[in-house]
Amino acid sequence: MSDETRPLPRIRARGRSFLALVLSPEAELDDWLRGLDAQIARSPSFFVGKPIILDLGLLSGDAEGLAELYPALLERGVRIIGIEGADPDWPAVAGWDWPMAFEGGRAAGTVELPDEDTDGTAPAVVQPAGPSSALVVEGPVRSGQSVQNPDGDVVVIGSVASGAEISAGGSVHVYGTLRGRAIAGMGGQTGARIFAGVMKAELLAIDGYYMIAEEIDPALHGRSAQAMLEDDTLVVRTLN
Repeated sequence: MSDETRPLPRIRARGRSFLALVLSPEAELDDWLRGLDAQIARSPSFFVGKPIILDLGLLSGDAEGLAELYPALLERGVRIIGIEGADPDWPAVAGWDWPMAFEGGRAAGTVELPDEDTDGTAPAVVQPAGPSSALVVEGPVRSGQSVQNPDGDVVVIGSVASGAEISAGGSVHVYGTLRGRAIAGMGGQTGARIFAGVMKAELLAIDGYYMIAEEIDPALHGRSAQAMLEDDTLVVRTLN
């Protein structure tokens, strides 16, 4: 069969949503950076690897220290994927490596920044015994940590902090409080579910369908709940 007569392959595409944090610096910038340093000292892994949008809407183009802000953030390991609320023609930002703009994102509410000291210690993990087996996490998953099991379930015998992420090819089971992000059905398992002893999730996703915190019924906030797909729609219901 020639190339001209061979059937063309079907191109498949699925959406995938990621939660970006928005940082809004305020004048005086020296003081704001000291506050950021204190936050990083309390939770060193919180900003690691996270996409950050820098919102300069609270600053003017002649704000003192503005020119040094972008390189100061890069030095602190803050990964900036977009800048908004400013004019690229401002002289103070003329030397910045201005990222490509992102549009259409929806606000997901205030993200809880951890106040407690964290040493970044990984939780104890019981590795799956074989393909499609569950990965068991014995203890809390802290802010900035990520647990993945693309071939099966993830079971957390503890809580998942804000800023943490659990990803599973199958279902996600959290016996404590789920404050972070839970992603189930990564391999196209539409029957996967997300179970939480206390539902306070930042984001829920199953097979590419997602729901952010503000879309979860407030009546379910803080209760035992499960998320599932029904007719290509992500729904959250109580476990009782």
